[in-house]
Amino acid sequence: MKSLTHRQQEVLTFLQHYVDENGIPPTHSEIAKALECRSNTAASDHLKALERKGYIKLYSEISRGIQLLTNPFQLPLIGKVAAGMPIEAVENVESYLALPETLFQQEADYLLRVCGDSMRDAGILNDDLIAVKKSQVAENGQIVVARLDQEVTVKRLKIQGKNISLVPENPAYPVIGVHPDYLVIEGIYVGLIRERGY
Repeated sequence: MKSLTHRQQEVLTFLQHYVDENGIPPTHSEIAKALECRSNTAASDHLKALERKGYIKLYSEISRGIQLLTNPFQLPLIGKVAAGMPIEAVENVESYLALPETLFQQEADYLLRVCGDSMRDAGILNDDLIAVKKSQVAENGQIVVARLDQEVTVKRLKIQGKNISLVPENPAYPVIGVHPDYLVIEGIYVGLIRERGY
């Protein structure tokens, strides 16, 4: 399935909740009213986009002719994180991606688009999507999403006694020594998607 825009995700979520609560799909006018669309045509356009992307099936010849094809597991896809902003802030979310719940060995909370090749030798390349489980703690040797000086980085955590380092998996990049008081763990790496091969 293809990823959804914010608005398409809102429409899909409304459809899912409406069907769960009422046992039948909403009308186009109910969707337009609930989501404050400019017109029924705008609501219809969103529905057609959801159909093209494989989330619903539309039956124009019948009233309430909307069939949910799946109830997919949706993860927000985080793009470039603005300095000082929480990772999952709405402004950072590029889209939502439907994935099988069992795709990763551990449950993931979001996908993060990788910038750069500092983790190349761990198999994480520029523009890859990594699955991240939210956590404020991590064990020695785990790949983590960490915040340093308001910037977010992906590195391997190295703990030796009281010394903490964020280690790249590419010799072209320096190891970053971190004082424990200034290290903020945002999450733990639990899997990878390479979009061009997915």
